[in-house]
Amino acid sequence: MIHTEGVERVLREAAKRLGWGDDWETIQRRWFEDVLSDKTVKRLGRVEEVAHLVAFVASPLGDYINGANLRIDGGKSPSVN
Repeated sequence: MIHTEGVERVLREAAKRLGWGDDWETIQRRWFEDVLSDKTVKRLGRVEEVAHLVAFVASPLGDYINGANLRIDGGKSPSVN
């Protein structure tokens, strides 16, 4: 999951239903402890992290990458294709 306004809105709405309060740090911590406990990186991804990968792949540094599945999911999907 990437931290966008929409994701934050959905998580805040879920937190209200679950009685987690409205503190954003608490909501994130509870989300990863209670809902996504198997996630390797215990935080939401950042939009700029996606942009960094796109910039790398589109740059000359990524010239030899061909037909790869590059996941930006904090380790949620540990398998490699």
